[in-house]
Amino acid sequence: MNHDTICALATANGIGAIGIIRISGDDAIPVSAKIFDGKNLEKAQSHTVHYGFIKDGDEVIDEVMISVFKAPKTFTAEDSVEISFHGSPHIAKKILEVLIKNGARMAKAGEFTMRAFMNGRIDLSQAESIADLIASENEASRKVALNQLKGGITNEISFLRTDLLNFVSLIELELDFAEEDVEFADRTALNQLLDKIETKLNSLIESFQYGNAIKNGTAVAIIGKPNAGKSTLLNALLKEERAIVSNIAGTTRDTIEEILHIKGHAFRLIDTAGLRETADEIEAIGVKKAKEKVENANILVYLADAATKNFSEDIEMIKSLQRDDLKLIICATKIDEVSPTQYELVENVFRKEISQNFDFITISAVENQNMQDLKDELSSYVEQLKSEESNVIITNQRHFEALGKSLDAVNKVKEAITFQISTELLAYELRNALEHLGEISGEVTNDEVLGNIFSKFCIGK
Repeated sequence: MNHDTICALATANGIGAIGIIRISGDDAIPVSAKIFDGKNLEKAQSHTVHYGFIKDGDEVIDEVMISVFKAPKTFTAEDSVEISFHGSPHIAKKILEVLIKNGARMAKAGEFTMRAFMNGRIDLSQAESIADLIASENEASRKVALNQLKGGITNEISFLRTDLLNFVSLIELELDFAEEDVEFADRTALNQLLDKIETKLNSLIESFQYGNAIKNGTAVAIIGKPNAGKSTLLNALLKEERAIVSNIAGTTRDTIEEILHIKGHAFRLIDTAGLRETADEIEAIGVKKAKEKVENANILVYLADAATKNFSEDIEMIKSLQRDDLKLIICATKIDEVSPTQYELVENVFRKEISQNFDFITISAVENQNMQDLKDELSSYVEQLKSEESNVIITNQRHFEALGKSLDAVNKVKEAITFQISTELLAYELRNALEHLGEISGEVTNDEVLGNIFSKFCIGK
């Protein structure tokens, strides 16, 4: 790994009270000392802060505070310096220019975190959790990312991997004594370990659906015939006039997406064009896009006007949209305009015609009636995804795929034992299982994977 000195802006671009530039590498302190008019940084104690000025020759660039961190107790496990300056983009540019002039270079995306990984301060799953923590937009995603940063998933599989490694060693030993036909690895004990690993892997894999909902939010498509109250509902949930509301059918031509947070979970609400046959070319495109959004949604909230006498079109539309993995909530809207007897009849009609399980709610978005019932139904969907068997939640697609490969490899090992396949093939399948488990923490990886992961980080991280 290259140990040259890198620098980058660690705070967001733009004007602010302060900005921070981070420097790391073998010459981080000497390079910073060259441009700092204040205490001699090369003689400064680690983890100390010093007041002074950044200068380019005789020109003063800014009044700053400089923090000195000496290896190995730093984020990158290298000597590091942080410069706190007045938060002007121009000043940031000038300081970076003078740092580069004196021996540093601009950091690549994710290079600071990559150095922390390469220097053994964090594992790969922890590195990825840093990006997730920075990107977290709700309480649930923050907590999950923080747990991963503490080594959550690594701790879950490390003991299993260690036990499996012991068996791999014994199987490899058998290969050395193949001519003597001896078994050093107890096949019964190995099977018990594989059962234990399989249970753990299944638990982690099952948590991915919940983890994905936490990280990326749950897509909720709001669907119905024109004037069923879709835009009114969106505005009521968001508590702002986000969508145009009109008595004219077909007002919404395109999809509108907004984020709603309920009990720490993010929901991506998608208001769509009213579903109907139309000769209007633009509205027809909107109807097509609405159906596409339902295909990618986790929850379908179908709105039916409670005052309607005939629900045959609504029923046919729901039947054309429903899927086994799609949660269906049917909302009878505008209940402030009808009697309770009427919307009881509405529910009976849908119960009779729709075979898929669904939740039925009566609401009035205009009068804010029963809106909490709808929010509770949305929240319960996410909560039901939560696994009771694992404290660790998988949110990363790479981890999910590695766990799936590990599970396949474990099953092949079990088959090899069952059918008494040769020790050579058994050893091969065990090494595969071990390798896929190691991919998660980065014990087994390659430059292409690392490059892909860290390229998604911001420059100063």
